[in-house]
Amino acid sequence: MPKVKTNSGAKKRFSLTGTGKIKRKHAFKSHILTKKTKKQKRNLTHAALVDKTNLRSVREMLLLR
Repeated sequence: MPKVKTNSGAKKRFSLTGTGKIKRKHAFKSHILTKKTKKQKRNLTHAALVDKTNLRSVREMLLLR
């Protein structure tokens, strides 16, 4: 039986917290920043947690069963 591989894109985008929750970055913070307000950009800076609706699929990609 071959080893099961972790999704390469997922391991770059998500990280685990100490309590086992999954952290993610906000979208819309990489380019075309001139038209976005300072407040918008500042609020996109902080990390967020993966929502419970997506948690199962993210855990599957990271092989956290």
